[in-house]
Amino acid sequence: MSSKAASRYAKSLIDLSTEQNALQDMMNDMVLFEEVVDNNSELEAILKNPIVPLDKKAGILNDVFGNKVHQITQSFLKLVVNKGRAGILFETSKQFISQYNFIKGIVTAEVTSAIALNDATKAEIVALVKKEMGANEVIVKEKVDEKLIGGFILKVGDKQFDASISSGLNKLKKEFAQGVY
Repeated sequence: MSSKAASRYAKSLIDLSTEQNALQDMMNDMVLFEEVVDNNSELEAILKNPIVPLDKKAGILNDVFGNKVHQITQSFLKLVVNKGRAGILFETSKQFISQYNFIKGIVTAEVTSAIALNDATKAEIVALVKKEMGANEVIVKEKVDEKLIGGFILKVGDKQFDASISSGLNKLKKEFAQGVY
């Protein structure tokens, strides 16, 4: 239920910030909010804790974000806290970023490879994802996993392409076990 509410809050915030010509500022604020809360589990626990008084939550958010964020963000945070919905602020920031990226045609490609990608390989992946997904921009998130032996796994949204050597070896092992060869 809270993700539906977070999605609605995010949509309203996008509409308001578009109307106020502050969409990019709001995106920057939501990224900042998400990073701060993601890196500070105590802050997330305080926001979700129903025992912590609303004015204390609002004060903490004001101390942490105060003049670092746009006036719309300050008002939004205060409004949501005063409505007793501080627990969904983190999810709302994620939803905002997701909806913003959808509007702007920005796609995130998660690439897991055995070794770090070089610039040429990253450029190839970006070009491929842009072409296949019709994206305007591609954000590449890299992860190195030596267990892959070689190759890579590319995830974009709910699609996954596995071109890792370990995956190929596992597939061969299963085929041999089933007597395919």
